[in-house]
Amino acid sequence: MLSLPFLTAFFLGLLTCSTRADLISDLRDNDFEVLTSADPAYINVTTPFNRRFSYQPVAVTFPRSPKEVSTIMKISTHHNVSFTAQSGGHSYIANGLGGKDGAVVIDLRLLNTVSVDPSTKIATIGPGIRLGDLALLLNEHGRAMPHGLCPYVGMGGHSGHGGYGHTSRQWGLTLDVIQSLEVVLANGEIVTASLSSHPDLFWALRGASSSFGIVTSMKAKTFAVPPSVTNMEYIWDMSIDEATAAIMDWQSYTLSPSTPAEIGLYLVVRKGSARGRVSIEFMGGYFGPHSNFDRVINPLLKNYPQPQSKNATAMSYIDAVVEFGEMGTVNTTLIPEPSNTFYVKSLMTPSDAPMSRRAVAEFVKFCATAGFDSTMIWLVEIEQYGGATSMINKVPLDSTSFGRRDALFTIQFLGAPGNNSPPFPDEDFSLLDGMASSIVNNMPSGWDYGAYVNYIDDRLPNCEYFVTLHFSLSSLYFNLGVELMSSCFWLRIGQHRYYGQHYRRLQALKSIYDPKNLFNFPLSVMGKA
Repeated sequence: MLSLPFLTAFFLGLLTCSTRADLISDLRDNDFEVLTSADPAYINVTTPFNRRFSYQPVAVTFPRSPKEVSTIMKISTHHNVSFTAQSGGHSYIANGLGGKDGAVVIDLRLLNTVSVDPSTKIATIGPGIRLGDLALLLNEHGRAMPHGLCPYVGMGGHSGHGGYGHTSRQWGLTLDVIQSLEVVLANGEIVTASLSSHPDLFWALRGASSSFGIVTSMKAKTFAVPPSVTNMEYIWDMSIDEATAAIMDWQSYTLSPSTPAEIGLYLVVRKGSARGRVSIEFMGGYFGPHSNFDRVINPLLKNYPQPQSKNATAMSYIDAVVEFGEMGTVNTTLIPEPSNTFYVKSLMTPSDAPMSRRAVAEFVKFCATAGFDSTMIWLVEIEQYGGATSMINKVPLDSTSFGRRDALFTIQFLGAPGNNSPPFPDEDFSLLDGMASSIVNNMPSGWDYGAYVNYIDDRLPNCEYFVTLHFSLSSLYFNLGVELMSSCFWLRIGQHRYYGQHYRRLQALKSIYDPKNLFNFPLSVMGKA
């Protein structure tokens, strides 16, 4: 006799298959393309950028208009199947594939047109355009805008949660230049949000976009292409003391009111030549006249030893964008998109509480010892966000929902196993956790650091919960009560790191615009209960 659990599972399986077939049939009754696991091309559109994750969407759809996006959302909701938008597929945790099996992916790659109004110079941009292709198309009009360096990143997700690149200190984040957004809401309605139309939604979309709707078009301010760019790269192999001093000088330089907004740099830390040493590298650009470059950079480098390698070359803006992307081209149709197996953590340091010398010294020491001993391929990028002249910091905090407007640096801790293939080793997680903790644990209690949504960390809630509470409350009662209280507390801490003081307002707006939480992903905004 068959058991009740077996029969239940059997009939639920039949129901699931029937529901899936009905869903796909309803999707295919429309004009847009639909791919499922039965289609040979399915694997090409479901291979994640980060192979640490592997999700199987029930279908991948390719809408060509806002109306088709709305239709896909309505069909998915009718069948009680979650949906997710994907513009470039570069989510560090594969959110664009649903973050789990069985979602309907709304792939926005066909919404990729770009035009520039000849009189206003306002660009109309589709969310599916890749950053490299966007730079090329804008450059044809003699225009540019702030955005990231990787040419394969999609504009939709990038602009919705920040959008940082080497020009951001002079022009702002990508979301700072957005003038209006066409968006499909949870109920399928298509609206345009701007300062004058749905201003509360417009506020939320610039910093927490994926939690509120699917953007199908945007209008953005553009800037005249700089006459020339000085592309620079300097590399040193330093002792712990030398590297500590170098990072502290870098921090002082960024804070200085005499450092122009036209300079945009990363300081990169990598494994050094021997245990007790690290590689220090400056990468970036100066977007002012090349004749001024030495005067601008010398205050930073005056106390540094002679670099092992040095390059500072004047070139056109678009050539500099190609160099920044490190792919030899920014035309994404010419080179296959790479993938990897990696993990990333981020840390946004506040301008009014910069890193202490002790924190920097402990961080460098950790990299030069535990980092040197590791077989993992790792690097740490300390990205220059703020400072007295930075446009990022000058934009009023409450003008957008971007939660960490006061950041001085965004630090990205990135690691990949030596063979670049899954699975990702547990000890490598521990190494990157240790790098971040070496800074946080050597800053004053209550240091209000943040994290960057575009460098989303699927382990942030777990790690934050353990680190914050384990050292605050070590009683037996607490340790026994962890499982009872963990989920809601993890979420609160993680959300604060990403969204800062804006989270409560975002929650209230979420309850209005997406009361059923249809737009959700790990650490997305959740409405008030």
